[in-house]
Amino acid sequence: MEESERRGWKPGLSFRRKNRLPKLQKKDITVVDTRSARKAVVATALGNAMEWFDFGIYSYLAVTIGKVFFPAMSGSVQLVYTFATFAVAFIVRPFGGLFFGRLGDRLGRKKILTVTLVIMALSTLSIGLIPSYASIGVTASILLLLARLVQGFSTGGEYSGAMTFIAESTPDKKRGFLSSGLEVGTLAGYIAGSGLVTLLTYALGPDTMLSWGWRIPFYVAAPIGLVGLYLRNHLEETPAFEKMEHAKEERPGVPLKEMLSIHWKALLVGMVLVFFYNIVDYMVLSYMPSHLTAVLGYGETKGLLLILIVMFIMIPIVLTMGFFSDRVGSKRIIQGGLIGLVLLSLPAFLWIGSGNNGQVFAGLLVLAVFLASFQGTMPSLLPALFFTDVRYGALAITYNVSASLFGGTTPLVMAWLISLTGNNLIPAYFLIGASIIGFAVVTKRVTETSGRALRGSAPAVEEKKEIPEILEEPEEAMWWYEEQVRLEETNPNSEQGR
Repeated sequence: MEESERRGWKPGLSFRRKNRLPKLQKKDITVVDTRSARKAVVATALGNAMEWFDFGIYSYLAVTIGKVFFPAMSGSVQLVYTFATFAVAFIVRPFGGLFFGRLGDRLGRKKILTVTLVIMALSTLSIGLIPSYASIGVTASILLLLARLVQGFSTGGEYSGAMTFIAESTPDKKRGFLSSGLEVGTLAGYIAGSGLVTLLTYALGPDTMLSWGWRIPFYVAAPIGLVGLYLRNHLEETPAFEKMEHAKEERPGVPLKEMLSIHWKALLVGMVLVFFYNIVDYMVLSYMPSHLTAVLGYGETKGLLLILIVMFIMIPIVLTMGFFSDRVGSKRIIQGGLIGLVLLSLPAFLWIGSGNNGQVFAGLLVLAVFLASFQGTMPSLLPALFFTDVRYGALAITYNVSASLFGGTTPLVMAWLISLTGNNLIPAYFLIGASIIGFAVVTKRVTETSGRALRGSAPAVEEKKEIPEILEEPEEAMWWYEEQVRLEETNPNSEQGR
């Protein structure tokens, strides 16, 4: 038996060490093939792009969908009903996250990500096949609701799994930059959805779009899903999961009760991070097209075109944020984004409501830059909150519970509050409040993990020549070790502590 195993160290796993740092050996350190890492990013980002294409087209077609499935309503009330159907999918996201996340920690990240992609594609396609309210009455609205619930269930395991997969497949010193590619997929999905809806609206006109044109974007989900399925089937499992599985012959998994009792602090911190991240994300990318059209009276094509241009500009900004997070730390970049939102959210919404095209664009761009500061950093920061043996499941729970409560409901809450108060600046106040809470939690409770090994895993490097330097400083390489000992001493009856 190797000395590292006698002392309790097994790659990728959590075991009690009796307060002694296990000896880190050369074989424990993962050398990540750069080509494989990039392939993992592309394949995972494409699946994520499809997910957000599916969700995006619903947002961009919200006004039209309201007319098709809720014709008895009118104006802002109709929009509220439409976004209520959007938000209801988030009710089942925690259940999907719990189901798929637990499976992902036991069976592997790759298998579960393939399953969630297929379910997402089929449920999105089904929306395009539902007859209108005029054809089958209230049954149409019910079928739309069911399709959205299936979408939400699959999404519960998709995004958290994608973050986990990329974080575990990349070198530590490039995790921020490569993980930001996941959010490039998000933007690509939104751009594809926005661009297709804008093109169809321009080419077909409002009447044809209302009649049948709105269905076309949902049909596109099927071929995109096939491409994503092919790419994901040709991926390899993440190095961190493979090492963990190799080190433990049987994979019973950490019981849910134990996960919640041991990792509750990390779960709560993660929920706050997802809280403000999702509010900004859904505010800018999901709610804003309808805000411009239904609240401010912009033409549908003009509003969608402005958002489309802003999202194109965001792509290099997201990658830049990810690049610098590997150098200055994701925590600092997130703090800067939160301060920016506190100071500039109100001016941004004043510009958006000015009626001047240039000022509207400037206001949207200001919000987009701060959103990009989160998109470039969160995909690497959130998975690093949790240890390897619970990462997928814990991240799925924390992400989807918070997204359900605060992210998916953002468009609905904004539409309802503006309808209730008549104040078009409500979204700005909402962003300011969320940012203040977020800044306090990030400053006091988030540990910087950029460039460091993931919790519960040995370091991952890009080249073998980096290994000797790491072996010279085992305390830094195993920075998470003392935290793990504290957790297990607090919970001596856990599977990890035995």
